[in-house]
Amino acid sequence: MIPSPFAFYAPARLDEALDLLQQYGDEAKLLAGGHSLLPTMKLRLATPAVLIDLHKIPDLVGITVDERVTIGSMTTWSALEADATLCAAVPVLAATIRLIGDRQVRNRGTLGGALAHADPAADAPALVLVLNGTLTIYGPAGIRTVAAKDFFVDLLTTALAPDEILTAITLDRVGPDEGAAYLKFAHPASRYALVGVAAFLRVEAGQITACRVAVTGAGVRAERLTIVEARLLHQPAQAEVFAAAAQGAADTLEILGDLHASEAYRRAMVEVYTRRALEAAAANLRAS
Repeated sequence: MIPSPFAFYAPARLDEALDLLQQYGDEAKLLAGGHSLLPTMKLRLATPAVLIDLHKIPDLVGITVDERVTIGSMTTWSALEADATLCAAVPVLAATIRLIGDRQVRNRGTLGGALAHADPAADAPALVLVLNGTLTIYGPAGIRTVAAKDFFVDLLTTALAPDEILTAITLDRVGPDEGAAYLKFAHPASRYALVGVAAFLRVEAGQITACRVAVTGAGVRAERLTIVEARLLHQPAQAEVFAAAAQGAADTLEILGDLHASEAYRRAMVEVYTRRALEAAAANLRAS
């Protein structure tokens, strides 16, 4: 099928994009990589009258590595993977990017687009949650920031208002005595996560002094596994501790079942991949 007719704009300035978004309201859609929006338009499941392409706005592209790392929302996966300074500061980011789609997807897809779309099986949301992400948003009232833990609201729903644009994502570096990992059970064709788990650990004198664990692919949104985090804090970073913490990891989650995996199977895989992600994060600990 072909999409229904639409007007196309490619503004060169952020203010211009915001003006267009306000002008056309619910009739407009922002275009990032387009891997989710364009297929739904071809099926006429989405029929926007206006597309606003963000690719020509230079303020939305770039990588800054300082005490934290800041990534422009329209920076592609390939650009992130190719930035040696970024990958040295956040090694888990490069490792995760290699699991996303294929080369064509990574050449066009963007971190900001993935987060704003909030597909419940996407990889990026879980990683941003465990890296203590902060999202910068621009709208009619100016600039505001939202913590990643408050950004993902429901199925394909975020804290973004209809007249706001996600402009940047700020993440913690992975420092000394810290390790992070993301592992997923992927659908063999789409490579989306049937279950994916990201984990971050800080281990000092053999004890876990900070931890964050997040799951994607299992429910309507990516979310932190706070029950697992509570079990890990101040415990030794050992395999048996990880296994015990992962038991019943999905007990507080609303798990989805579909033709790809039943609710019971996903629930079991959350436990398995939580344990594996914790073990991988511990193996990735950086020297102090």
